[in-house]
Amino acid sequence: MLPLIRGLLFQLGFIGSTLVFGLLVPPLIWPLSRPARYRVLTQWGRFNVWWLRVTCGVDYRVRGTEHIDSSRPHVVLSKHQSAWETVAFVAIFPMQTWVLKRELMRIPLFGWTLSMLDPVPIDREAGRQALENLVAEGQQRLDQGRWVIVFPEGTRVAPGEHGRYRQGGAILAARTGYPVLPVALNSGSFWPKKGLRRYPGTIEVVVGPPIETAGRKPIEVLSEAEEWIETTMAGIEPRPAKPSSEEPHGQ
Repeated sequence: MLPLIRGLLFQLGFIGSTLVFGLLVPPLIWPLSRPARYRVLTQWGRFNVWWLRVTCGVDYRVRGTEHIDSSRPHVVLSKHQSAWETVAFVAIFPMQTWVLKRELMRIPLFGWTLSMLDPVPIDREAGRQALENLVAEGQQRLDQGRWVIVFPEGTRVAPGEHGRYRQGGAILAARTGYPVLPVALNSGSFWPKKGLRRYPGTIEVVVGPPIETAGRKPIEVLSEAEEWIETTMAGIEPRPAKPSSEEPHGQ
């Protein structure tokens, strides 16, 4: 029962902070520059990372920080198990934006605020045109100095699962020549895809060596990133997706 109670308490703060940052903050910061708006709005993510630690005992540890070179933008290809990474990456990587489903932009409050951070929305039904838009808008963000976060599996996958890796992020990187940074993480063992339970412990985030893309085929870049991510995953997620008891785990 304890993980559920903790999860409910966290959810109250999560919803409350979303209302504040989605309804009250945007009108106040609209006149500010893009970097200033980014600094303010991403405090929502930082707050919820802190609130998750306070209410649910979920912390995180990053290995491979020496690979995060802030002197030039990267395309991050990351494992996606939980909502956690969409909240916490602002505290790990430099100024960034995200490739995401266009439908998210239509969510009241959340989507409107998200639009102020200039994400790269993708209409999955647009076929080839969606890919061209991804490359064009993604390059614009990279050229402006922002990192682009891509979840190549397209949706959250449960711990131990391996989704199909899509080429969009690799195509963006290969065509523009920006390096890829692969990321493995086990957030789904602590913040599951479904339900309100949150399980205490330390999320492992592992950042791999950058993958140079200039002159390479997207499929080669994607295969190298996928192999590194999935090989690394095997070493950081021995925990089951759904704990068999209510006892805290992962510590």
